[in-house]
Parts: sequence; structure tokens; C-alpha cells
Amino acid sequence: MSEPVRGLAGWHRVVSQRDAGLLAELLADDVVFLSPVVFTPQVGKDLTTMYLTGAMHVIANDSFRYVREVAHDRDAVLEFVTQIDGVSVNGIDMIRFDERGKIVDFTVMVRPLKGMLAVQSAMAALLAQLQNGAAPGAP
Repeated sequence: MSEPVRGLAGWHRVVSQRDAGLLAELLADDVVFLSPVVFTPQVGKDLTTMYLTGAMHVIANDSFRYVREVAHDRDAVLEFVTQIDGVSVNGIDMIRFDERGKIVDFTVMVRPLKGMLAVQSAMAALLAQLQNGAAPGAP
């Protein structure tokens, strides 16, 4: 039996509690986030925290659940399903951890196209709120 991926339990805690405050200890300072809808890599703890906080409100809603997990050494691939505005979304989180259990690389892939477009639209609206200092869901 192999050892669990160091840091993966921390990620599951972030998702189950939907607590972005837990990311501060889990993300490496130079973490790289790759989004399914943003062309360039987002580098650094602040940007990654912003995107993952948005995802917790948009993707990790009440219908969100992980349906498969493949993990080995410092890598984990987590398949998820969710619903966004009535659209079924299927995707994966590919996460790489460093030797301390900190996330150094986080890639999200989403399908089908209709699901990706629903994610893009909802995330764009939420990130605009976050960048303007509004609480998620505030008018």
C-alpha cells in the first residue's frame, strides 16, 4: 500500500469546508494555476487564492462531488461533477505538491463545452466582484 500524497488531505479539507482561509498554509508562494478559460498561467499565491476562492463559490457548490481520485507520489488527479445554472459539468483537478505538502501546480480541466462556458460566465462575474472588494454573492 502506498503512502497518501502529502497535502492532499488539506485540499479535501479546503473543499469540504469551503474555507479559502485554509489556502494560505496549503499553497506554495510560487504556485502556478492553470485555468480552463484563461490563456496564461496565473502565478503566485494571491492570484491562485483568488481563482480557487471563486471556484469554491461557482464550481464547488452544493451539487459538487469528487467521483474519482488517482494519487501517487506528489501528484493527484481528482475528477469532479457539479451543476452550474442547470448545466452538468464534469472536470478534473490536477494537483502537484512539493515535498512539504504545499500545492505548487494546480490545473483545472472542464467538459463539455457547454459546461466550460457556464463555468467561464459564472467565474467572470464572481471574479469581478472579488477584484472590486465585494463579498461573493453581494449585489
